[in-house]
Amino acid sequence: MYLQLLVAALLGAYVFLKRTLFRGSRCRGTAAMAGKTVIITGGNTGIGKATAQHLVRKGARVILACRNQVKAEVAIKDIQQATGSTDVLFMQLDLASLKSVRCFTERFLETESRLDLLINNAGLVADGRTEDGFGIEFGVNHLGHFLLTYLLLDILTQAGGGRVVTVSSMAYRWGHIDLEALAVNRHLGTGRYSWQFFQAYCNSKLCNMLFTHELAKRLKGSPVSCYSVHPGVVRTELSRNVSLWQKVFIEPIARLLFLDPEAGAQTTLHCCLQEGLEPLSGRYFFCCAAEDVTPRGRDDGVARKLWDVSERLCGLS
Repeated sequence: MYLQLLVAALLGAYVFLKRTLFRGSRCRGTAAMAGKTVIITGGNTGIGKATAQHLVRKGARVILACRNQVKAEVAIKDIQQATGSTDVLFMQLDLASLKSVRCFTERFLETESRLDLLINNAGLVADGRTEDGFGIEFGVNHLGHFLLTYLLLDILTQAGGGRVVTVSSMAYRWGHIDLEALAVNRHLGTGRYSWQFFQAYCNSKLCNMLFTHELAKRLKGSPVSCYSVHPGVVRTELSRNVSLWQKVFIEPIARLLFLDPEAGAQTTLHCCLQEGLEPLSGRYFFCCAAEDVTPRGRDDGVARKLWDVSERLCGLS
């Protein structure tokens, strides 16, 4: 009897989690992509690769903006075989280096005539510092993408309807931004332990939310719109830097509950391909629908201050 009750409880919990926290959706957007150009950061693995493959199949020219050229070339070969298209290419970008971000944008602007979609997809969970001395999660997940977007806004505007899609996370709910500590320490959390990794990750995802919120205000009246996305809980390489024992614990749960990258790409694709989203610029999407966010995710004052601090840290002001 007790065993049956335990099995029933576990099955009930599984069904509940699959229908709530771990639920998926399907993009039904049909916007034409032929002749359009897309940049995807971290497009060589996981959600980014799945997103790239779908957009290439729809006729877009897709640039994988990645740090690792070998992995990018493997991804390009896979995408070409799956789609029959050769209009996917690699450009070197290391978001942990502001110099690399500037070099990437200079090269892009020299070689490409348009940009229709910028997908800020790359992210990591790790400890350490960037080339410029910032906490690695703050530097890669937020600051590198901030500078990249800033430098590409003009060419996005020229496309007459460009979009910026930033992959955030529901983890922003547990984030906190201490701007005074950031000015002194140049990070929003660091440390060797898993809870420190996770808190710093949550803080960086809150930065993504506030960045999108403020960007939408600054883009008001322009043809460019922007959106933040929670892709769901997805099996990716995001946690590749955690310890072995944590991977041993996470892996069985991931295989049982987490979405695969194809399913995890659907909300990003929705924000890329769904027509008529422009009035929702600045909003947060999950399961291919706009969702309300907590007050900390739409705090006008903190969003504005974070933008100003990010400009200074990037040497833009």
